[in-house]
Amino acid sequence: MKRSKAYKSLMEKIEKNRQYEPAEALTLVKELSTTKFDQTVEAHIKLGVDPRHADQQVRGTVSLPHGTGKEKRILVFAKGDKAKEAEAAGADFVGAEEIAEKIQGGWFDFDVAVATPDMMSVVGRLGKILGPRGLMPNPKAGTVTFDIERTVQELKAARIEYRVDKNGIIHVPIGKASFETEKLQENLDTLAHALIKAKPAAAKGQYMRSATVCLTMSPGVKINPVVLMAQNK
Repeated sequence: MKRSKAYKSLMEKIEKNRQYEPAEALTLVKELSTTKFDQTVEAHIKLGVDPRHADQQVRGTVSLPHGTGKEKRILVFAKGDKAKEAEAAGADFVGAEEIAEKIQGGWFDFDVAVATPDMMSVVGRLGKILGPRGLMPNPKAGTVTFDIERTVQELKAARIEYRVDKNGIIHVPIGKASFETEKLQENLDTLAHALIKAKPAAAKGQYMRSATVCLTMSPGVKINPVVLMAQNK
């Protein structure tokens, strides 16, 4: 891949093949921010699991203590009292069949979709549209629930979903470049602790194989996965 001069200059600030301590890596990532906008800090963690096997799936949610720096637009599929509960809790969009029709027409101005179980007959028809975009409500992610008030409030307070991809890697935002290093560290530690708790019994060998942090538009900085695990057991 051909890289720009600006990107190459950022790469020169990173010691090749070095695995940094978590705090060092996050401090360095902040220094790589050269854009006018506040870039997102991302964590990419490869786990020693085989996602092809159902008993080695790693998926869940975790609330980051300092949020991600991004306000999520939440859509709730609900009717009656649950719709009122969603509105009172701060959901951005609330509806039922009429919202489903808007989505079928190409509307996607939301970041997270939540649904009450009784609405899944309506939402299920949107699977081929929402699924590929990662927007389909799912019980395992806590987004199919009757506990609408708590779910909406947690999502507004930066509850994020994590899930291994086909290569066994977790990709999640952990804050913004403008965050203090200590806040980014606490967010990363919270994520790492959640991943360790979610370790499948079938996973063998070293659980965290590699860990990298980066900005939206920067090279990755490698973190020593052994240290990250030791800090969060």
